[in-house]
Amino acid sequence: MVSFGAHTEFSVPYIKIRNLNKYYTVQGTQVHALKDINLDIPKGSIFGIIGKSGAGKSSLIRTLNGLESVSDGSIHIHQQDLAQLNHAELIQLRQKTGMIFQHFNLMSAKTVYENVALPLKVASYPKDQIDARVNEVLNLVGLSNKADSYPSQLSGGQKQRVGIARALVHHPEVLLCDEATSALDPESTSVVLSLLKEINQTLGITIVLITHEMQVIREICDQVVVIDHGEIAESGQVWSVFSSPQQKITQELLNLEQLDLPIDYLPDIQPDSAYSILKLRYESAVDQSPNLKTIFEQFDAPVHLLQSHVDTIQNYLIGSFIIALKQTDADFNALSAKLKPSIAQLEVLGYAKSAY
Repeated sequence: MVSFGAHTEFSVPYIKIRNLNKYYTVQGTQVHALKDINLDIPKGSIFGIIGKSGAGKSSLIRTLNGLESVSDGSIHIHQQDLAQLNHAELIQLRQKTGMIFQHFNLMSAKTVYENVALPLKVASYPKDQIDARVNEVLNLVGLSNKADSYPSQLSGGQKQRVGIARALVHHPEVLLCDEATSALDPESTSVVLSLLKEINQTLGITIVLITHEMQVIREICDQVVVIDHGEIAESGQVWSVFSSPQQKITQELLNLEQLDLPIDYLPDIQPDSAYSILKLRYESAVDQSPNLKTIFEQFDAPVHLLQSHVDTIQNYLIGSFIIALKQTDADFNALSAKLKPSIAQLEVLGYAKSAY
């Protein structure tokens, strides 16, 4: 089971998934879309679910909002088992679950106001309550001046903000975002992600965000689950998964930087090898960045820096060095122990005749 409930800031599971399986029949063939999914999604968190196309992300989100039935296993949302709800109870639960779509799903013949008001009209709310709530959420997403505009008059980012306003109109406790930024340009993506983060922080709404874009996860999510072929491949806090991805699929999604290695680099030591090629990885709080002078003083031979990379995620520094050490017979286990805790991991990549 993947659970993040031990962290005090997100201690209450809002969504609990146990042994979830989903099967489809496609042209007479059974497809196993979700395989024994176990998740605890904490209340008040921004929870990212990432995977390539066909990984099972859409199947998962459709089971979360009750649009798809569960083949096996269970989903509890706020202690309610989806499979045990009758039609009226399921409608009531959906009103507490806002949905944000990739392609906005706005009605082109209706104004912004009318699109946002539609869920309340369907639920037969009185007009004065509809007016008050629609104006409130349009103000929240920064579109008060667009109430009388039509979708065709809006940019992609504005359309998505209308979609967010519509999703919020029922005072939901959870927002499900299905590739909410993949149709947007980078500037609009940044605006929408900032808005989602603000909504999470100010309203305490749990957000489940499904995407194939690691940058989206990096920007706003607290935790991430990587799905591959219907299974959970990897999970954890975003900074931890990004700093040390264990699975090939995660490494591919991260699109890790190419290593800048000497042209004569070989994975095994050769008689004429003069340099060991090492990768040093570190992770630290931003106010506790490692002292490079202290680190390099631990080496008893000349060190050449070939490549470095540093990133900041969730107030953590995630960094790595590729170095050429003019020594091939060093005790790297002892060296690794000497470098801790400044360096989290020392990896011997190979050997080379020269440093460049």
